[in-house]
Amino acid sequence: MTLIQFTKNHADHSTDKGYQFEFFCDRCGNGFRSEFKASVTGFAASALRAAGGLFGGLIGQAGSSAYEIQRAVAGPAHDKAFREATEQAKPNFRQCPRCSKWVCQATCWNAQRALCFDCAPDIQTELASAQVHATVDQMKQKLQSADMTKGIDVTGEQTGGAVARCPGCGALTQGAKFCPECGKPLRPKDACPKCGAKVEATTKFCPECGAKMA
Repeated sequence: MTLIQFTKNHADHSTDKGYQFEFFCDRCGNGFRSEFKASVTGFAASALRAAGGLFGGLIGQAGSSAYEIQRAVAGPAHDKAFREATEQAKPNFRQCPRCSKWVCQATCWNAQRALCFDCAPDIQTELASAQVHATVDQMKQKLQSADMTKGIDVTGEQTGGAVARCPGCGALTQGAKFCPECGKPLRPKDACPKCGAKVEATTKFCPECGAKMA
């Protein structure tokens, strides 16, 4: 008895009406569905069941029995249909001699190397992918070394610290020195005009000497 190949990656869509199978590429999952092959016994059983449904009685019982018998003896017919379906599907697939996977010719078979693309990747495809990845890596390296904070007082030495909202009215400051809503100064003044102590923008009198801030 000849063994049936191509039995791992398939789906059986057969019913009591007939036989149909779908075979899949082990690499990409693309499928090929065989032609539907009608089952003579299936049509006969269906007709008998229909007659039993109409007239009832012994005919209905016979229809049910015929259906069960058809299911029980469908093995050889099913196997034959499956063998024919595998022969129909094989021209669309190739079995890789290295990994033994069945792969589709259209997408996953390297005809030049007679291997699947997992075992023998396409050089130009791999080169294109490597170039893109190298470009992205170089861009990341350049971004890391570039000064992206130019013009921003990240330490707060010049401005005394960033102010997100105006302490007076609560408006967004957007990096301004004065509130765009109420006009109050948002950055600390350099120093008290009398004693030189540093003070906050909202301070009205120097906390060191008591002098009134201009």
